[in-house]
Amino acid sequence: MPNLLIIEDEAAIRRVLKKILLEEEEKFNVDEAEDGLVGIELIKKNNYDLVLCDIKMPKMDGLEVLSACQKLKPELPIVMISGHGDLETAVETMRMGAFDYISKPPDLNRLLNTVRIALDHNQLAQENKQLKKKVSKEYEMVGKSEKLEQIKSMIDKVAPTEARVLITGENGTGKELVAHWLHQKSNRSKGAFIEVNCAAIPSELIESELFGHVKGAFTSANKDRAGKFEAANGGTIFLDEIGDMSLPAQAKVLRALQESKVQRVGSDKDIKVDVRVIAATNKDLKQEISEKRFREDLYHRLAVIIINVPALKDRREDVPILINHFLDKIAKEQGTKPKTFDEDAISILENLKWTGNIRELRNVVERLTILGDQVITKDDVQNFVQIKVT
Repeated sequence: MPNLLIIEDEAAIRRVLKKILLEEEEKFNVDEAEDGLVGIELIKKNNYDLVLCDIKMPKMDGLEVLSACQKLKPELPIVMISGHGDLETAVETMRMGAFDYISKPPDLNRLLNTVRIALDHNQLAQENKQLKKKVSKEYEMVGKSEKLEQIKSMIDKVAPTEARVLITGENGTGKELVAHWLHQKSNRSKGAFIEVNCAAIPSELIESELFGHVKGAFTSANKDRAGKFEAANGGTIFLDEIGDMSLPAQAKVLRALQESKVQRVGSDKDIKVDVRVIAATNKDLKQEISEKRFREDLYHRLAVIIINVPALKDRREDVPILINHFLDKIAKEQGTKPKTFDEDAISILENLKWTGNIRELRNVVERLTILGDQVITKDDVQNFVQIKVT
């Protein structure tokens, strides 16, 4: 049930507003405040979904209430109540961040419509806030090992800068998580995060994917299409498995980094782009350079900061933490009660040779969750996991 607060110094207006709201089919909880000071104290103590606030009041007027609310609870929608002589001020409150205003005496339909729209807006804002939290948690870096803490510290230092980052490490170590955290902790976090798996795109299509194309550039180009660099404008582009990118595409990426410009395939028109580039690879790029498969000049453009993500064998103390993390996550996905591992089972898993790293561990935990009993034992691990002990 939505919680509403009416801040109004005229008792008669408060009664009319409250009567209208309480008689509505949709049920509301309605509190009252006779002036701005009382209203602010109530806002501090309670969680309101909407505030209706008069403009002209003693002790603390509506403009002061609005300003204070924006500092206390910036997402709380506030609808101002204006007298006929206050319309100019009411418009000013909109510029200051008020959701809307209604005139005295309040029109029934206008009031209820404004309230419904404001509440819908607030609900959407709250849902978006929760969604952002879920997105952040989806890319959580789990563990307390010294090597993982060093990476987190490096991310905190590097993320707020515009420095390009090259993330290295074996398959399944979590390089994409590092990229997401770099973006989320950066000044570009409100911009797009565009991920490109260079190994998954055929070499003949990689340029079109990255830079776009114009109609008629090749047989299937039926219309103009923007590329990933344009889509990431103002945000971050993550070039995963960049070691698999063709040399011609590497040359174009180098130009994009040097000049902050791209050209769509089939066009000679430059398009300005403002993009931060984060790249990742499981290959030894210096070896690739020596074998003429990767451009040295591109490497030096990308590798301003290098973050190496350790293999799971180098952070074994994180295995029990990761197991519990995956158990909770899998249980939520399946809508079941989380299972547990006994100490012997965890001890075996800590000492296995995880060639697929964290990704492989996650798959094993899921397999044991499906096939094992409520408490997963050493026997379950020996029966259902075929991985060598290091």
